[in-house]
Amino acid sequence: MTNLDTAAAAKLRRLRVHRLIRQLHFWIGAWGAIAAVLFGVSGFLQNHRGLLKLPQGSATEVSKTEIPVPEAARASPDALKTWLANSQHLQLEMQRGPPGRPRGEGRGGRWVLSGGNARTTTQVEYTPGSETAVVRNTVQSPLAVLERLHKGVGGGVAWILLSDSFALGMVALGASGLIMWSRGRTARQMMVSIVGAAAVVFILIGASAIV
Repeated sequence: MTNLDTAAAAKLRRLRVHRLIRQLHFWIGAWGAIAAVLFGVSGFLQNHRGLLKLPQGSATEVSKTEIPVPEAARASPDALKTWLANSQHLQLEMQRGPPGRPRGEGRGGRWVLSGGNARTTTQVEYTPGSETAVVRNTVQSPLAVLERLHKGVGGGVAWILLSDSFALGMVALGASGLIMWSRGRTARQMMVSIVGAAAVVFILIGASAIV
């Protein structure tokens, strides 16, 4: 095989690789297109909830009841959690309290447990020494549901796996986009391109946020 044939074969291989990357870029983009729109909208709303006063959705309390708590369940937050699961069929987790407080202990020394899904939530508050606990059930508005899913709250294992696939897809989308963008460009051309400018802006803003 002559040098010309070798060069032509190498060029053909590079062309095939480029076409494969381009197809992967298109298919990955199609898989995550709807998610990109939803995550982009909810992320924008969250970023500007203070400055622009953008809506964040709402939560409506639909019920509030008091239930008697047996003495054995009053010993610790873990005991209360176990009793709620066994007798009330409530699968709840202890909320993270203020820094310096024991796990599950909220403001005022109360034990706070919560659970549910992105649409409906259940919260149990118990004050040590009391004979009853307060159970609140809340329903989230559609926008609030979107915001909660964006933050990974209430989606369950299936949603976590799905959102992980979208996150990995975004990484693959960015990597394949950079590969296609860099085709035929030198390192210097890359540095002075829009990609280089984006990298510089990202580093500067990231550094200012850390400092």
